Amino acid sequence: MSDGFDRAPGAGRGRSRGLGRGGGGPEGGGFPNGAGPAERPRHPPPPQPKAPGFLQPPPLRQPRTAPPPGAQCEVPAGPQRPPRPGALPEQARPLRAPPISQDTVPQQNSESAMAKPQVVVAPVLMSKLSVNAPEFYPSGYSSNYAESYEDGCEDYPTLSEYVQDFLNHLTEQPGSFETEIEQFAETLNGWVTTDDALQELVELIYQQATSIPNFSYMGARLCNYLSHHLTISPQSGNFRQLLLKRCRTEYEVKDQAAKGDEVTRKRFHAFVLFLGELYLNLEIKGTNGQVTRADILQVGLRELLNALFSNPMDDNLICAVKLLKLTGSVLEDAWKEKGKTDMEEIIQRIENVVLDANCSRDVKQMLLKLVELRSSNWGRVHATSTYREATPENDPNYFMNEPTFYTSDGVPFTAADPDYQEKYQELLEREDFFPDYEENGTDLSGAGDPYLDDIDDEMDPEIEEAYEKFCLESERKRKQ
Repeated sequence: MSDGFDRAPGAGRGRSRGLGRGGGGPEGGGFPNGAGPAERPRHPPPPQPKAPGFLQPPPLRQPRTAPPPGAQCEVPAGPQRPPRPGALPEQARPLRAPPISQDTVPQQNSESAMAKPQVVVAPVLMSKLSVNAPEFYPSGYSSNYAESYEDGCEDYPTLSEYVQDFLNHLTEQPGSFETEIEQFAETLNGWVTTDDALQELVELIYQQATSIPNFSYMGARLCNYLSHHLTISPQSGNFRQLLLKRCRTEYEVKDQAAKGDEVTRKRFHAFVLFLGELYLNLEIKGTNGQVTRADILQVGLRELLNALFSNPMDDNLICAVKLLKLTGSVLEDAWKEKGKTDMEEIIQRIENVVLDANCSRDVKQMLLKLVELRSSNWGRVHATSTYREATPENDPNYFMNEPTFYTSDGVPFTAADPDYQEKYQELLEREDFFPDYEENGTDLSGAGDPYLDDIDDEMDPEIEEAYEKFCLESERKRKQ
């Protein structure tokens, strides 16, 4: 019983029973058989099996006296032993005093040693981390796409993989065209150095533009940029020439494609719309620096329209409508400059299809809307003449910005009406009867306004006589 009262409550918990219950008194000093710290065995005895149903006994507390200066304690530097059952972790265990050399460290008196026992500093393991280590990316992580093209095509084993990756990126993010097209062209100039590589590049772009409907416009822009910035020009032809040759291959089977099955017609329609985008975006610089469009594409589009209208199926007619909405205004202007009436012939053919063809009602409505669009100059609004020259006779939009008024009966009228002056005068007279009210009846005079009160109470005789004369004259004009 006395052993249990010699230690502080709750002090030094977690030790096994093999160390004894001396509790750090003068007799035991916390070591078995009264041995000092220098005589402590390197390997403790194996833990005794615990009796079932009993709690682990509390550990010994720290000794009250420090070990003598001559007796030092060494901590073995061997591998760490697994923790014993029921023991506290290393951070919670009381640490032993480190070895002290009397030659280098001055000897402390017993009082300070008793008050401040020395602790062991845990050894620090050497880390293998380095500030010069490469940046770590988890598996499946892809960095910013713009960074992947800064180093060119070093990470791509083949040209097709590099080009296809860039085309897919433009399909998903078309807004990055302006910022990344220059780097892409520079990379291609260092890679595309043979006829086969250039032919492969043309085929990849053509397939992407005709297989993905939303990429036809972006593909046409890409073709225009590369036609001016690719430096390779082999004997087989430059980029633009090879592209037109590839389009001609599909153009030569237009009649068979327009009559083919659904899959063939769908691929043919994608080619037609891509050719329309090429006609609008592919620029050809002349010898004097003038930029023009490819006339060969203009002729090709005319023949493609003939092939579509010659086979008036719904999908063929829908493709023709899309093509004319896309290029109709530009084609008509080009034909007018050459004195041709090709657009008139196309419109006449559309009207014949509406009357004779067995197409659906919705498609016929689309064709009629297209004819209406062409009659309004393809929706283009030309700038009107200047304000000095504009008159109601020569400008149909002369009264466009004029306000709309309403008579007492609720009939609207504008400045374009013949009796505008009389109706407007009547409106002014009607408003004079209620000078202090808005249209919704809100009183604008306010309560207690001295200025308005004076006006309502009294009027100058001369002003009153002039006002009565004005009212009589207005009444006489209204009855005439």
